[in-house]
Amino acid sequence: MAKQTIANVDVASKTVLMRVDFNVPLDDDLKITDDRRIEMALPSIKSVIERGGKLILMSHLGRPKGEANPKMSLKPAADRLAEILGSPVYFASDTVGPDASAKVEALADGEILVLENLRFDEREKNGDEGFSAQLAAFADIYCNNAFGTCHREHASMFGVPKAMGDKPKVVGSLVEKEIKYLSDVIANPERPFVAILGGAKVSDKIKVIENLLGICDHVIIGGAMAYTFSLAQGGKVGGSLVEPDYVELAKSLIEKGGDKLVLPVDTHCGDDFSADCNKQVVAAGEIPDGWEGFDIGPESAKKFAEIIKSAKTVVWNGPMGVFEMAPFAEGTKTVAQAIADGDAVSIIGGGDSAAAVAQLGFEDSVTHVSTGGGASLAMLEGKSFAAVEALDEA
Repeated sequence: MAKQTIANVDVASKTVLMRVDFNVPLDDDLKITDDRRIEMALPSIKSVIERGGKLILMSHLGRPKGEANPKMSLKPAADRLAEILGSPVYFASDTVGPDASAKVEALADGEILVLENLRFDEREKNGDEGFSAQLAAFADIYCNNAFGTCHREHASMFGVPKAMGDKPKVVGSLVEKEIKYLSDVIANPERPFVAILGGAKVSDKIKVIENLLGICDHVIIGGAMAYTFSLAQGGKVGGSLVEPDYVELAKSLIEKGGDKLVLPVDTHCGDDFSADCNKQVVAAGEIPDGWEGFDIGPESAKKFAEIIKSAKTVVWNGPMGVFEMAPFAEGTKTVAQAIADGDAVSIIGGGDSAAAVAQLGFEDSVTHVSTGGGASLAMLEGKSFAAVEALDEA
């Protein structure tokens, strides 16, 4: 799936339209509370402006539902980018309107313009061809550097590269790296290949489990979704989070998976959703009434760690328990430690897993942390991305 990259395209005195993911969290005073997404886009941004290109950045922020909302403006992101770079970053108060058009026209070599939130226009999510064509008309080169939305066929992701015709359509360094690990490594993994899937719901990860059972040596299941599998085996789950509608499906996955599918053997329970609740460890499928499973138990953690340590390729998506609450973080911590201590190519699939790795201090000990939770899940399902397929081959 190798694609042409922005680093290999001549950008001098040309206008580059780059889709970035500046969907950053803002507090009530519209101050950015975490600017990692801006920081991660910097290599491709610098690649363009340092080689004399004119750069237009476009992104969404939040869910404004097709209407302008000052609480979701990209102005704070533009200001933060200017602070980081130590040079001016211009901001357009619209996306394809008169302000954007005038500022695109005035842009000089080495300068940056940020367009207002794409999702202030309902045509973005609708993939509208007219909107796509207006955006495409701004530029000589299109660059997709927003992996988090690569699974969406929105105007800025799919419509714009289609509308660019024969003009260069390339990936930025972020998307290049995601494709390298999430697609290429998984397509040809060094074995043993182990997948660890956690989180709350089986329903969110059915297709992922089915796909990975076909290509992995082991698929480890943890988190609350393990209780639906417990129910499928006739176990008792107390007040644990389960999905009764997916019990039959869990049964079929257990059958299909055989020895490949690795389920917890014990559970760390509490009698209330709080750090200071009463706690006990019970065998899997033996959670008493009035108690809930909040983490895998110590025997499960030990069993999972042994499998992980023997792996040559590891993919992890979803925590093993309520890792944000210290008493129930041990399962997730043990899994993270085993990944960090091993010598496998380790790919952390965004979302809560990425948060857990960061919180536990293992970010520098894994090979790749994905920037897109939903997109990384879609790629683990084996889905093809029209937004990526629309780009030039390397």
